[in-house]
Amino acid sequence: MLRDIDPVLSPDLLHILRSMGHGDELVLADANFPASSVGQRVTRLDGLEATRVLEAVLSVMPLDHFVSDPAHVMEVVGDAQAVPPVVAAFQACINEGADHPASLQSLERFAFYERARRAFAVVQTGETRLYGNIIVKKGVVAP
Repeated sequence: MLRDIDPVLSPDLLHILRSMGHGDELVLADANFPASSVGQRVTRLDGLEATRVLEAVLSVMPLDHFVSDPAHVMEVVGDAQAVPPVVAAFQACINEGADHPASLQSLERFAFYERARRAFAVVQTGETRLYGNIIVKKGVVAP
C-alpha cells in the first residue's frame, strides 16, 4: 500500500504513467474499444468506469498546458455535435481535477483510432457507456 495514491492506479498503470514523458498520450478506453489491436502497450482495469480512471490519472498526471487541445474524445458517428453523457462527465473530471483544465476536442472515429495507435499506452476500462473513450496528453511536472 502507498499513501495518497488512488487505489485505482494499479502497479501497471503507475508504471505506464511514470514512464511517459511530456507530450506522450494516454488512451482511456471503454469496454468496446479495440485496445489490443490498436495499442502499443495495453493494460486493463476491468470493472471500472473510464471517468473514475480519469479522476485517478489526473490526481498524479498533469495535462499538457503547452497545447490548446490536451484531451480528445471520439465524436458520435453520424452526429458530430452530440455530447454523450460520458463525454460531459469527462469534461467535468477535467474541470475539477486537472491542474490545467481544458475543453475537450473531438475526433472522428477513425481519426481517433489512428491517434490511439500513436499513443504511449491504452488503458482498457470496464466502461459500458458508448463513446467512453478519451485521449489525454501528459504535461510537465514542475520542480
